[in-house]
Amino acid sequence: MVQVKIKEGMNKESSNGVEYSFWRDKLSSLAKHKMATIAAVIILALYLMVILAGFLAPYHPNQAFKNHFFHPPTKIHIKDANGLTWPYVYATKATGWAKYQEDKSKKYPIKLLYQDSEYRFLKLIPTTIHLVGVDEPAHLFLMGTDNYGRDIFTRILFGGRVSMFLGFAGILITSIFGLLIGGVAGYYGGWIDSLLMRIVEVILSIPSFYLLLALAAVLPIKLSSAFRFFLIILILSFIGWAGMARVIRGMVMSIKDQDYVVAAKSLGASDLRIIWKHILPTATTYVIVRATLAIPGYILMESGLSFIGLGIQQPDASWGNMLSSAQSITKITSFPWLLIPGLMIFIAILSFNLLGDGVRDALDPKNE
Repeated sequence: MVQVKIKEGMNKESSNGVEYSFWRDKLSSLAKHKMATIAAVIILALYLMVILAGFLAPYHPNQAFKNHFFHPPTKIHIKDANGLTWPYVYATKATGWAKYQEDKSKKYPIKLLYQDSEYRFLKLIPTTIHLVGVDEPAHLFLMGTDNYGRDIFTRILFGGRVSMFLGFAGILITSIFGLLIGGVAGYYGGWIDSLLMRIVEVILSIPSFYLLLALAAVLPIKLSSAFRFFLIILILSFIGWAGMARVIRGMVMSIKDQDYVVAAKSLGASDLRIIWKHILPTATTYVIVRATLAIPGYILMESGLSFIGLGIQQPDASWGNMLSSAQSITKITSFPWLLIPGLMIFIAILSFNLLGDGVRDALDPKNE
């Protein structure tokens, strides 16, 4: 059996005397999956960027430059009449509605560790140091500005905190309830299994889309938009565990009569210990794969709700509500940089899906 082979393999030593490690072997298999490795690096980079958003962003996310709305990405120059030079920019002045021209009378070098708006580094240490910046009247709009003159690059970083992290809360709750309910139902069977599965079926019959609309309508308006959407995620996660519970139940039913489980019973181990120590760990691989594939669903859900105005509300940033400013074809053709939040959503979801495929292949016992 697969479980027996794994347990035996974990106690073996390789030919060079190094003790065999199941998870080390799986990480090695994952590392051989090139697309999954690249996706993991991209995901890690995205999380580092949003965690260090205050330091990396040149401005405050809600700072509006009223005279620079729909400003295109700032041109960074690295050459002048004398050849290569330190990167610099020019100040720009409006020549019409959303039309700008560089004022080349003075250069403004890009400064490292620039002091500007105050923020809390890692939400703990108050500081005003940003990675880069330029002196007024020049500006550093790396991805342009939106219709309020807010720096899109800055809002991409801060909005990513909402889009990338809220899914973890939902996955955590879903996994805990799915493992416990599914494990108990599959292990005990009988009337307990029937009762729990009927509850699961009722929960699965609830239409999640209409529930989303109802929740968005009844939640108090005074709540902050981030906390408001966090409540929606928590409530939806209580529905999401039902599908996982059914899968876990089937896995538990298939292994509860295995020899090592029967041996644990004969040694007097309690039911709780058998479920926790011997049965549920076999579902770990499924939970890991499900998590990597489910997080993109939460990102899409947040983006969709914020796009239609039911999720994160302005002026707070998220990739979904940032993308809502590019709803007309005129804006898309005239100001294509407004689509950058959509590109970030695409990159994040594609990376998670590729990583999920790699994790699934690495943890699949059939590939051994």
